[in-house]
Amino acid sequence: MRKLAAFLRGEDGAVTVDWVVLTALVVALTVLVANLMTTATTSLTDGTAAHMGAMIE
Repeated sequence: MRKLAAFLRGEDGAVTVDWVVLTALVVALTVLVANLMTTATTSLTDGTAAHMGAMIE
């Protein structure tokens, strides 16, 4: 029973949870930024290709 009470009072797992949540947020933010940059880059590339194609014709 004492081991259970000591386990419930312990805060070692809380630090791990904090790091897991922080890491998940950083990964989610990185994926979001990469997605936004991919969309913007694709749009810019398509616009440039269309403009260059119009100049050739």
